[in-house]
This record gives sequence, C-alpha cells and structure tokens, in this order.
Amino acid sequence: MIAVDALTVQYGELRAVDQVSFSVFEQEIFGIVGPNGAGKTSTVECIEGLRRAHSGKVSVSGLDPWKDRKKLYEVMGVQLQDTAYQDQVRVGEICALFSSLYRSPVPYGELLEIMQLSGKEKAFVSSLSGGQRQKLAIVLALIPNPRIAFLDELTTGLDPRARHQMWDLLLQLRERGLTIVLVSHYMDEVEAVCDRVAIMDRGRMPAVGSVSEVIGRFALHTEISFRSSLERTGGLEALPGVVSVGRKRNRITVQGRGDETVLAVLEHLRDRGIDYAALAVKPPDLEAVFLNLVGYSPSGESPRADEKEVR
Repeated sequence: MIAVDALTVQYGELRAVDQVSFSVFEQEIFGIVGPNGAGKTSTVECIEGLRRAHSGKVSVSGLDPWKDRKKLYEVMGVQLQDTAYQDQVRVGEICALFSSLYRSPVPYGELLEIMQLSGKEKAFVSSLSGGQRQKLAIVLALIPNPRIAFLDELTTGLDPRARHQMWDLLLQLRERGLTIVLVSHYMDEVEAVCDRVAIMDRGRMPAVGSVSEVIGRFALHTEISFRSSLERTGGLEALPGVVSVGRKRNRITVQGRGDETVLAVLEHLRDRGIDYAALAVKPPDLEAVFLNLVGYSPSGESPRADEKEVR
C-alpha cells in the first residue's frame, strides 16, 4: 500500500528526514514512534501529500502523493494531531460538509454511532469534550470510505476505557480491509494494536519490524526491582549479567541481561536469607527502546552504551 524509498526532507541546513525507506502492506496496522523532532510528522506529511519531499520517492496505492493528490484523497483518510474547526459549526453540519466532498462516502450517521457520538449531531463542536473532538476527527477521516487511514496521536485526551475501545475499533477496521498508519507516543498503544512498528530517531529509521523484532534490535536490559531492608546492595553488583544496581529509599533496582540475571538475583536473595517484597521484573519493551533513543536512563548511565549496531 505504501512504498517509501530514500525519502529526504530538508529545512534549510536541517535534514529532518534522512534517506528513510520502508513499506506498509495492505490490511496491516503500521506504527511510527520516536521522540519529538525525530522526523515522524515530516515523513507522514510527505506520504499524505501535504508536504513535498526534498528527494526520494513515495507511492501510496500506486499513486504519487504530490502529483495525484485528488485521486489519492478518494482512497485515503487523515486524522491530524491538531484539528481546527469552524466557529459555531454543529457536528452534523461538518459531517455533511465532508461527505459532500467525496463520491462514495460512508453514511456519517453509522460512524457517529460507532464512535458513540450519535446523540451529538445537533451539538456545537465547541461544546464537545477533548475526547469527543478526537472521536469526531476520526469520523471525518473515515467518511471517504478510505483504503488507508493515517491516525496521528489517536487516543490523546481519551480516558483509559475509551482508549481500549478505540484499540478494539482499529482491530475491527483492519479486519474490514483498512490499512492504518498510526503515529503515537503511547508505547502500550503501539504494542496493543500494531502488526509492525518503525522507530524514528534524528531523521533516520534505525529499526522496522514487529514489536518483538524491534525490541530485539537493541541490547536493552531487564529490570528487577524489590523492596528490602538491605543497608547496601548486598553483593548484587557481582552477579552474572548484572550491569548496574541502584537504590532509592528502600527499593533496590537491578539492571541486567535477561533471564540469567533474574535467576541469579532470586538465588542470591534466597541463599543469603535476604527478605524482600514487591518483586517486579520488567523485560525490555518499546518504552525502554524510546527512553534509550532519547538518552534517558533511571540509573544515570548512558543507555546507548550497549546498543547494537542497527542497519
């Protein structure tokens, strides 16, 4: 559905997107994550036909986003991160307006019902809550009956229950044949719904694949933490695979390399009769990858030190 080849976006001396290449397959949910300023928005805007690339090629459903925008917008829906609406427009009015722009729109009443906005057709958009406005933006993106949809920060402003409902909706839309590109800062969201994910950092895309494949590209550490009355670290730093040991008040955190370290810590505590409580084991996840990219480490050490080379 989408083929991006050596995409480059330049703003003066700043190269916001640097030779990025990837593909999105039909009927998959493809996530794009990365820190602020990584180049996510510039990349997606080029695919949507909202921005012209400095160099490189982009194809969406066989169309050039810049040259074939009119045709492309018949098969593509877009929900932007920030959406501005006309003053004093009603929900039903703006849905009718969007419907008039397309040849075969989805009846917006059905979409409003799916999004639990069916009772809001006569309400002014300005009276909607933040979460309801987000749902309306998705309704407008789906009105064209698109083959592919771009969703930017989909669940911003939604409560936990509404977020999970939205995830269920995405999975249903995929089963109906929709291809979805999801840009998000919520790592749990990407892990819950995405078939594949791309990591962006400083204009490049160092990893693309399933969530487990992407996490595996980085030599990240498993975190073992527990509460203990130990005055010091109790020799934990000498155990196999341990990278660092930290203590904050009565909670000790051990960073190590996988299951080997977990077993070594547990055996160490047992053999020495060390009391502990509230044991938590956190394997590497997308959030750890994100923190690694932005250079944040709870232990204060450089998280990039053990990063594998990714090509």
